[in-house]
Amino acid sequence: MPHPAPPRVSTGLMQLAAQAPSRLRGARLGLLCNPAAVTPDLTPAWRSVQAALPGGLQALFGPQHGFLGDKQDNMVESGHDRHPGLGAPIYSLYGDARRPTPEMLTGLDALLVDLVDVGCRVYTFFSTLVACLEECAAAGVALWVLDRPNPLGRGQEGPILGPGLTSFVGAHPIPLRHGLTLGELARLVAAERGLSMELEVVACQGWQGGDFASTGLPWVMPSPNLPTLDSARVYPGQVLIEGATLSEGRGTTRPFEICGAPGLDPEAVAAQVEPAALAGAILRPLFFEPTFGKFVGQTCGGWQIHVTDPGRFRPVRATCALLAAISRTQPGLWGLRPPPYEYEHQRRPLDLLLGDPEAVEMLLAGAAVAELEARWQAGLKEWEERIKGVLLYPA
Repeated sequence: MPHPAPPRVSTGLMQLAAQAPSRLRGARLGLLCNPAAVTPDLTPAWRSVQAALPGGLQALFGPQHGFLGDKQDNMVESGHDRHPGLGAPIYSLYGDARRPTPEMLTGLDALLVDLVDVGCRVYTFFSTLVACLEECAAAGVALWVLDRPNPLGRGQEGPILGPGLTSFVGAHPIPLRHGLTLGELARLVAAERGLSMELEVVACQGWQGGDFASTGLPWVMPSPNLPTLDSARVYPGQVLIEGATLSEGRGTTRPFEICGAPGLDPEAVAAQVEPAALAGAILRPLFFEPTFGKFVGQTCGGWQIHVTDPGRFRPVRATCALLAAISRTQPGLWGLRPPPYEYEHQRRPLDLLLGDPEAVEMLLAGAAVAELEARWQAGLKEWEERIKGVLLYPA
């Protein structure tokens, strides 16, 4: 049987496994990761670090969905545990604490971070990274990001998170789709928050800013409801549906790619979607019955978004066009999901997700996508200036 072609991109984990940095030899290390952090032969990150730096791993940390990646949904917490192979503690950063405590960091020289982000502000791995940056700075612990490509490649969309909207799905004022890697985001947050700390990024080699499919790396789902690369490609837009009274496809085999609601007329609504908003994708009408989550056991009308050209597809634009078209075609079919949502008990979930409450009202009123995007252009131009000093790869 022929061997698979070697990947065209080498991740930070691969760099460390090939040649461990001298500054980490003999250091007492923590590692924040989950099962998606693997080498191309699917060796988990903790095993690769253990082999490269024998005896160094003293503690493991897990983000939302758990170190084992087994927790299904939002606000489903993980407890602390102990790793059976290493004998090291596994600390949950999505449970009774959502940031490392001083006790968790005691005795560590450095915290390694190897997480598969999906290029979206609300994906909580970014919020966990921000918390780790702050706590490591306070504790005098170095933080090393073992960097990975942004699966969506470069490109930014949507509003910069507005004032007063900071939450666990919005830890820093960045666009909804940001276009950076976690390593670049770490450099940005440390600089903009004035964190005095040792921050290192083990950069990828060979990444030119393209979509994940161009890397040759294997896709391993970073969370249970992002099973495919296509689900990650639509996520920065479709995650907005979590804040609406529509199904984002949880309880189906294609979460986020599929969406809809009981009573929705997919053909009628699709006819009202602005064609330019779906460039690079095909909207396929369908009916589905979720097995859990919203509308469990009920037949929903909706669509599956098939991404045909990732380079042209704009997920935030596409979802905004869908929501506005539903508002125009079937007024009142969807509304705002009430809190609680991601530990927020007062503020509206869709405000937190989109980061622009006025734009939420425009979606409910059926506004054209061009009106929405015009609101966000000044912020995105400022974003391009803000990130110039932190980029590690071609823009």
